[in-house]
Amino acid sequence: MTATLHVHPTAPLAERVLLPGDPGRALLLAQSLLREPRMFNHNRGLWGYTGTAPDGAPLTIQSTGMGGPSAAIVIEELIRLGARRLVRVGTCGALVGGVALGDVIVAREAISADGASRALGADGRVAADPQLTAALEAAAAADGGARAGAVYTTDLFYDPAGRHADPAETADGALAIEMEAATVLQLGALRGVPAGCVLAVSDLLGPQRGRIAPEAMEQAALRIGRIALAALR
Repeated sequence: MTATLHVHPTAPLAERVLLPGDPGRALLLAQSLLREPRMFNHNRGLWGYTGTAPDGAPLTIQSTGMGGPSAAIVIEELIRLGARRLVRVGTCGALVGGVALGDVIVAREAISADGASRALGADGRVAADPQLTAALEAAAAADGGARAGAVYTTDLFYDPAGRHADPAETADGALAIEMEAATVLQLGALRGVPAGCVLAVSDLLGPQRGRIAPEAMEQAALRIGRIALAALR
């Protein structure tokens, strides 16, 4: 097994991996989607789990932490260890109208306004793997539907310039804003590993404003987990 500095495997790694940012969400998905989950990693608080999915095949769920730099480390090491298909399952703030809290967005591409994806060579926009994205869109359609389009990846959750509050200035055609997709997609492209992204809307930043309730967030997280798993079958 390849030595890694930050991910310390304590269980086998599946070739297909779900990538939530939040370690607590990784635990929630593992408890809901895996049979007999085993902790795959707990180093640096980046909880990960491997088990058997309902389709009978192994699945790993590994948290990436917040932001592109942390995600880049985790994904690089997962690929070195043998990961071969990646789906980010995260949250986002909607930048457009007609979107409700808990809705699902499939990212066809990410606008790389973050430092990590640009350091990896991204220039403007990074496309998600087309076959995996088509599978995510089909799985989402079978589970209540989703919006699909570009998302805007940033380094800042709290933006002192207030750009998050001005979708016309920030969005550049994006449906939502988040912090890891561009890095996930760019690193997948560089390493020849299909990568996709499905997001749950946790915040409304466009014409309406709001923040999702914790119970509703859990349900939305489970939904995008189901969608991602269905796309990986």
